[in-house]
Amino acid sequence: MAIVLSLLSALAYGVSDFLGGIFAKRSTPWQVAVVGQSSSAVCAVTATCVVGWHAGSSDLAAGAIAGLGGGAGVAFLYRGLATARMGVVAPLSAVGAALLPVVFGLITGERPSGLATAGIIAAFPAIVLISKVVDDDPAHRGGVVDGILAGLGFGVLFLFLGRASADSGLAPLAMSQLTSVLTVIAMAIALRQAWIPDRTAVRAVVMGPLGASAQGAFLYATHHGLLSVVSVISSLYPASTVVLAAALLRERIHRAQALGLALAALAVSLVALG
Repeated sequence: MAIVLSLLSALAYGVSDFLGGIFAKRSTPWQVAVVGQSSSAVCAVTATCVVGWHAGSSDLAAGAIAGLGGGAGVAFLYRGLATARMGVVAPLSAVGAALLPVVFGLITGERPSGLATAGIIAAFPAIVLISKVVDDDPAHRGGVVDGILAGLGFGVLFLFLGRASADSGLAPLAMSQLTSVLTVIAMAIALRQAWIPDRTAVRAVVMGPLGASAQGAFLYATHHGLLSVVSVISSLYPASTVVLAAALLRERIHRAQALGLALAALAVSLVALG
């Protein structure tokens, strides 16, 4: 169950990132982030009201910290996607998203099986290969920086969202999404960037269900599996972003990226068998 939920999370994240990159090129990343996160927050709060409110203060605090990381991650990710190739920025963000939770999980005593450990090990070179920069375009180098910063934010998101208790329901998710909206707005104001959505940015409302589904699937996956395993599988979201960019935007998949996609498939298989 944990593997299936993690894969669903990765797929939803990948499609959401693809759409975010499209919208961010036509508006500002901050406007798109505000609309996308606000839409996700509405979905998460609605789902929480349906499921019920069972979280304690520690669960809500974990959700709030996760939202700080998620908001920062989304803002930097969309800024990078707006100026550089999707096949560069999105995969780089996945490195930090996977690394922080894996390190924390291992430090706190998680011990994946031999096959699962092999899958985790294979996942990191897969992410690096998928994110390989193949030219010297300055915009792409800037995208690398944004990708790394986004990865750190997503690592915090995964780490703290994964610490919510199993009986907390979706309340930590709702808190995370609400906090992420405020984080994006605060960052935009601090950096003096336009964040009030225009007509073009409003189209990003379609990303809301995807973002809420991605985080919700990740949250429930951590209740059924190890954080170190779930975070790695969920962090393979760039694979779907790269494939969509190649299919719809004609971005070329280079040999290194193709090898990375193959390794990603191997990593998932090993973790699933473990």
